Amino acid sequence: MEERSIVVDGDILVGNYVDLGFGLIAKTVVAGEHVKINGNILSENDVRIDMWSEVTGEVRAKANAYLGEFAKINGKLTAGNLNVGNNVQISEGYDVKGWIEIRNPLPVIMFIFFYMMALLRLGNEEEVDRALDELFTDETASTKVMSIPNRSKIDLETIRTASHAFIGNHCRLLGNIRARSASMGNHVTLFGSIRTTGAIKTGRGCIIHGNIDSKDKVTVSRNCRILGKITADSIIVHESSKIDGNMVAENGVTVECDDLEMLDDIEKKLFYGFLMLEDV
Repeated sequence: MEERSIVVDGDILVGNYVDLGFGLIAKTVVAGEHVKINGNILSENDVRIDMWSEVTGEVRAKANAYLGEFAKINGKLTAGNLNVGNNVQISEGYDVKGWIEIRNPLPVIMFIFFYMMALLRLGNEEEVDRALDELFTDETASTKVMSIPNRSKIDLETIRTASHAFIGNHCRLLGNIRARSASMGNHVTLFGSIRTTGAIKTGRGCIIHGNIDSKDKVTVSRNCRILGKITADSIIVHESSKIDGNMVAENGVTVECDDLEMLDDIEKKLFYGFLMLEDV
């Protein structure tokens, strides 16, 4: 998260009724209905914006742009091909290199559904299996995707969602997280606090510039740094982590230690292994 944009090394999927105080930079951007994006959209592939959504800045897609009915862009639109619905507003004009089609774009999920139905009616079951394999292979699942649930809000002050907040590895976030529960990957930096009703778990090497507040369990993994206090029902902290503030837990605080005997065994095996390699 930069000062004005959210940057993702992958795709961004924005749910319905989402309010974003940032622009979006990604490989592909898909936004649902009644979405407001306060910034520019830059995409290496396609941009899909559904009905009644608004972008306060520019929209630049290296591939195609799809705009649903009553969508509004306050800046300029640049794309390859343009598929646009009725009553769409583009305040500063558009630069389209390919075809312009005036029709309401079909949502991606509905397109896939109708495509599969057509293949099944033609009796091409093998073609259906092949298409499903391409859509849902392990490579597709491993693609980096930022998914923003319906009715979420993200701005400089708050990252708010009514569902679970899951943060991947090596992320840099601005704002106070408010969610049902939260979990972090490794080496995440958060400039803000976390408050949930459910459990909170951090990965290794995370830095949180704020407080952690939960009505459930809080788990802080190895080599983390919390620059505020932790308040929860119960707290588990690894011995290598550092908490600058107080830790308050109704059901106690547990300090997690490494198994020294197991580490000694591993070190001995590595030591003798190196000796054997040197002898050879």
